[in-house]
Amino acid sequence: WLYFVTDALLTKYSDGAFLTANAAAKYVDADRMDAYLDSGGTTEEYTDVLEQLDILCNSTSATFVYVIVPDRTDYGHITFVFSTKDHRTSYTLYDFGYVRETTNNEYRQKYRDLYEKKADRELVVRDQGFIETDPHITAIISLKGSDGEVRGLLCVQRQMETLVRMRNQYINKIILAFIVLLLLVIAGLGIFLNRTLLHPIRKISEEAIRFSEENRPAEKKLAQTIRNKDEIGKLAASIDRMEEQVQGYVDNMTRITAEKERISTELSVANRIQGAMLPHTFPPYPERNEFDIYAVMDPAKEVGGDFYDFFLIDSDHLCMVIADVSGKGVPGALFMMASRIILQSIAMLGNSAAEILTRTNEAICSNNQEEMFVTVWLGILEISTGKLTAANAGHEYPVLKHPDGRYEVLKDKHGLVIGAMDGIRYKEYDLQLEPGSKLFVYTDGIPEATNADQEMFGMQRMMDALNTDPDGNPEEVLIKVLVAVSNFVKDAEQFDDLTMLCMEYRGSNHV
Repeated sequence: WLYFVTDALLTKYSDGAFLTANAAAKYVDADRMDAYLDSGGTTEEYTDVLEQLDILCNSTSATFVYVIVPDRTDYGHITFVFSTKDHRTSYTLYDFGYVRETTNNEYRQKYRDLYEKKADRELVVRDQGFIETDPHITAIISLKGSDGEVRGLLCVQRQMETLVRMRNQYINKIILAFIVLLLLVIAGLGIFLNRTLLHPIRKISEEAIRFSEENRPAEKKLAQTIRNKDEIGKLAASIDRMEEQVQGYVDNMTRITAEKERISTELSVANRIQGAMLPHTFPPYPERNEFDIYAVMDPAKEVGGDFYDFFLIDSDHLCMVIADVSGKGVPGALFMMASRIILQSIAMLGNSAAEILTRTNEAICSNNQEEMFVTVWLGILEISTGKLTAANAGHEYPVLKHPDGRYEVLKDKHGLVIGAMDGIRYKEYDLQLEPGSKLFVYTDGIPEATNADQEMFGMQRMMDALNTDPDGNPEEVLIKVLVAVSNFVKDAEQFDDLTMLCMEYRGSNHV
């Protein structure tokens, strides 16, 4: 048990180190690695990068954050380019340009794997004391230039003492919870024994007086308290039946009516909460003229499992998401809200489209007891250039319209749905949007909308609706699709959630 706890904490601990490493990598321009080495550690550019790394190191739980360039002949030596440490420690920093031998063959092999692109990141766990520092972990990621070649390695070191402290705190909490539970069991046993020794006749007398005054059955039946098998037990059961016969029908009708009203009220509130969570003010960015976007979600029940989302990661990157959760109603809505929050939180860290889906899958798989899953299409638009980077986790194919063209289905590469299997790594692809291009994404509720004859709306009808007026703005496009679906389904019960999003790229020079 202690081994599994330690292993889980180590995984979480190392993930934190890699998050810090990925954040630090944003400050280091891999294409400038030679310039850093030639700077002598004195230029303003070098100093600015070092200061940013130092701030990051001291704002996280990292002990060291440093950048090295190995000798690629045999990876037997490393040269320090940047080196920062936690100011609260007394460890010694390596100066700029300091060359030292590679610690051991394990480090040498991991350096080689990173440079040969056999891995994007490596973790070293040193659980024994050393001259340089105490037991620690080191997260290593490659710094790749614009040509995709590795130019250096960024390392984040965290001390084991923090991990040990976290483990001990967890164990202490478990022991405390066990003690509290034991005390509760002892107290409950005492209460139970005390109640079973009370005189049954007094209980019957008190209940008879109470019922005559309140004219309603007791919440706890006498037969549940008095378990005697003699005449007293039979008398207690008779009083229970009498109370039920007097007030049973009235209470039953009252309960049913109140329950229906409660459920209706709660679902109505849930519907408003779910709608408020999604972007619902259009236009969402009236000050941005480079693009126009519109989206709708019409749940099949009071609450749905589909969702769309869009948000600015920064001033030049717009993230767009459309997803379909397995299941409908309240379970689907709860899973939908959790999935949306996880996706947006990871996206705001500046990850790529593929990395966002990969990390979201890891987060959901780590605690998915109901074994639900969600299909997701996610795209990140670079507003200034029109470059769209997207990834697909088992979702419907997107639809694209080029300027002066018609809407066409884009059969992109699908990954496995999120939540189905841990350890999946998703792939992404790039699209170049020109001013006037439009993107349309949707959930399967559109093509699978069914009429009274059990006939599906289908992809062809959807494409016909899109191309009725291909030059319409995003809101007009979605309205035409909704009208086409409504005319097809007519009075048939809605089969699935209907969710769509349309984005028109107007270009960075659009006024």
